[in-house]
This record gives sequence, C-alpha cells and structure tokens, in this order.
Amino acid sequence: MDLSTLGTETRNDRTTDLDRMSPTELLLAMNDEDRSVAQAVRRAVPEIAAAVDVVVASLRQGGRLIYLGAGTSGRIGMLDAVEIPPTFGTSPDRVIGLLAGGAGAFGVAVEGAEDSPAGAVADLDAVGLTARDTVVGLAASGRTPYVVGGLAHARARGATTVSVACNRDAVISRYADVAIEVPTGPEVLTGSTRLKAGTAEKLVCNMLSTATMARLGKVYGNLMVDMNATNEKLVDRARRIVAEAADTDLDTAARALAAAHGHAKTAIVLLLANCTAEEAAARLRDADDDVRAAVAA
Repeated sequence: MDLSTLGTETRNDRTTDLDRMSPTELLLAMNDEDRSVAQAVRRAVPEIAAAVDVVVASLRQGGRLIYLGAGTSGRIGMLDAVEIPPTFGTSPDRVIGLLAGGAGAFGVAVEGAEDSPAGAVADLDAVGLTARDTVVGLAASGRTPYVVGGLAHARARGATTVSVACNRDAVISRYADVAIEVPTGPEVLTGSTRLKAGTAEKLVCNMLSTATMARLGKVYGNLMVDMNATNEKLVDRARRIVAEAADTDLDTAARALAAAHGHAKTAIVLLLANCTAEEAAARLRDADDDVRAAVAA
C-alpha cells in the first residue's frame, strides 16, 4: 500500500509554517485541529455501540476484552486495560492490553515489532486466546501488520474481532466483525499519529470500556460503585459515592461501608434495601452484581 494516500500521512495545509509559528499560534493551531476529533468519533458511534454489544457478550460468557496494537495505538489499549480493575473492580485478567514488542515496549520503542504478524499470533496464544474473547485491534493507519495478523488469527480461532482505524477503507476493517473507522485527517505534524489519531483512539477506548462496564452493572447512576478504594483519596470517594447513591450523610455512609468491609455496592444495597451487609451481599449475588436489581429484589 502507498502510505502517502492515507489521510493520516498527508500534509496538513493549515500548518505548513509550523516551524515559524509563535508558541501561541502553534498551540491554537493544534487546538483547532483537535476540535475536529470528537466530531469524527461521534460519526462512528453506531459502530462503537455495536462493539460494546459484542464485548459485553464476551465478558458475560467468561471471555475477555483484549486490546491489540503497536506503538501509540498499543500503548493506548494497554492504558485503558490497566485502568479498568481499579475503576470498576474487575479482575486484571478480564481486560488485557497486548503491545507489539511486549510490555517493555510501552516505555522503550521496539523497532520493527509492528511489522510482525507472527508476533501478534504468539502474543495472543500466550494469553490463551479462546472463542469467547473479543479482540480489539487498534491501528491509526489501519494497516499495521501486527494488528492484521492478530485479527486474522483471532477470527480463525472463533473469537469476535473489532478494528479501530483512523483512515477510511482500512485494511484491518476486512478482518473485523465490527469495523470502527474514525478518519481524523492530516496531523498538525505530518504523520505524527500520536496526535489527533491517538486522541481519537483514546476516546474510542474510553467509550468502549466505560459503556461495557455500565452495561455489566459496574456503575450505579453515574457513580463508580465497584471501584477499588486502595488509597486515602479513594476511601473518601467511596464514602461520598455511598452517600450520594443512598441519599444519606457521610457518617451513615461510613458506617455502612464499615459493615460492608469497604465494598461500596454492598453498602449502597444495605442502605437502600434496609438490610444487613450479609443480606445485601446475597442480593447482589442473586442479581448478577447489579445494584438496581438487588435493591428491587
């Protein structure tokens, strides 16, 4: 493929004097370009919603969400993956990020790793890919060999595949059950897809994982009721979350949390259903960990 034909590789005629701009002019130019990213993502919402449906289905049947990418794209997938357990209280093995060149490539680039389809096959096999999983391949260009190889392998194994690209008619779209294309156009700095394209990929990952966790009952209203309160700030946040959810004061919320051994969901059900912590925990188990259903029961 002639890379010069890709929108993410073409020259931006609005920033051809980038090296002559004052800092303020340069930053305003970047901000003007960045404003277009959210709208590009918005146009892809139907496809992102379809991806949420398949990821939810995978997680409900014991599968996983596996992000797969190289360079900036792979790092964005890893970043989303590592933030899911503390935010939503999930096991670290439910959402995984695979990066061409291995985890060490997050901090130090491994040149050439993105050109290896076999590398993705090996990485997926190493985490025990199954047909219950959903693999999300991220590639700004839409043609990264590592991602192409990974999606092709995942599909052959019966896993569900999703692609995220920042160009139209992306090669990786051909290997996806759900193809998400967010054409972000020329970068401020020609070819530097860590900029608009990277921002678009981060937005898509944010939407995909947050919507998935909401569908799985990991939130109540817009509150992070399943987060892990692992430091002083988060303990305080958990107290405020329980108080908000149960429409009560902070002292009552703190007592409920203590009875629930720090688990915000259990504390909320305890208060809203006016039951013991043990009963609240049982209600949650019977309701597939959904607060609304547990309270209604």
